[in-house]
Amino acid sequence: MPIEVVIKAIFVVALVVGVLAPVMTWIERKQSAVMQDRIGANRADFGGITVIGLLHPLADLIKLLTKEDLVPRGANRLMHLAAPAIAAIPAVIGFAVVPFAGVYEFGGETISMVVANPDWGLLYIFAIGSIATYGTVMAGWSSNNNWSLLGGLRASAQMISYEVTMGLSVVGIFMVFGTLQLQDMVVAQDGATIRMFAFLEWFGLTLPPWLQRFPFVLPAWGIVLQPLGFVLFLTTMMAENKRPPFDIPEGDSELVAGYFLEYSGMRFGLFYMAEFIEVVVIAGVVTTVFLGGWAIPWVSTATLVGFIAPVFGEGFATGVCVIVHFLVFMLKLVAMIWLQMAIRWTLPRFRYDQVMDLCWKRILPLSLANIFITGAVLLLLRETP
Repeated sequence: MPIEVVIKAIFVVALVVGVLAPVMTWIERKQSAVMQDRIGANRADFGGITVIGLLHPLADLIKLLTKEDLVPRGANRLMHLAAPAIAAIPAVIGFAVVPFAGVYEFGGETISMVVANPDWGLLYIFAIGSIATYGTVMAGWSSNNNWSLLGGLRASAQMISYEVTMGLSVVGIFMVFGTLQLQDMVVAQDGATIRMFAFLEWFGLTLPPWLQRFPFVLPAWGIVLQPLGFVLFLTTMMAENKRPPFDIPEGDSELVAGYFLEYSGMRFGLFYMAEFIEVVVIAGVVTTVFLGGWAIPWVSTATLVGFIAPVFGEGFATGVCVIVHFLVFMLKLVAMIWLQMAIRWTLPRFRYDQVMDLCWKRILPLSLANIFITGAVLLLLRETP
């Protein structure tokens, strides 16, 4: 295995598991506190220093590591112990195809800032995400608990249903960019623009003279080209993660804790961690596909390097470009995490029938309609001289 791939893999795991996942627990507590006019986590301290509650993730880790790990009587011990790992590992390796920066030339060599860039990158996300379904079902069945079994059944029905609509919701993106590679999708959005009222030319219309002075140019990101696809994809991804308002598999008021009711200690912590890592993965995938990834609005990589290179040299300019692109990607990632948390603390939990109706009676027809409309527009553009 090339050393470059190993380094990038270690960097991604350290970033997602070592930094973002622990901080996510703090973000959830603090953002909910702000939205509910509370103080939030601020009790864990070291020598009287609380660091605005950032020590709470460390306190949680210590508690989970020292808490007694129980396996209920009558449980299938092998499956009960394996289920948390099967649920957590896909969440970690799913980030392997998400590019955290662009493609650059260093000393005649091309370096791509992504661990893996297969031709079927987005399909890899779907395939890896579907494996987590086995972890939740195994956890519910192997616990020898009726409430856990019901939670596992709910989780399997919900996750399998939303996998269908999740795939259909991004078919329009495949059609627009003509690729399944996430890195290529971002490259296609890098510096690309689209005129807001270009469609008027299809009907022989023009803007009034006083409006023609304004450019009305938007970055050609996925959210601009596929706004309905963005809404549908984000909704289905959140439902796949089983977090509020789609948390019926673990509905406290109905199933006590759902499929992981009989878990304690660090095995419970793995389920807990998997959900937060998946929030980061969702943010990364949505950022890559719909928000231009590491791309800066209206400024391409070539433009940025060309601006700095005459003064400091091309090598230095490329290095600065890598750092800037990574920070831009992280800024968009944080924005998407914030949006998911805002939705999580705004909407109440859906009923089971509401979750299924939303999938099959709302999102599925809209996804199919989006595919046909996208195809019609692309055909019209191809025939327009």
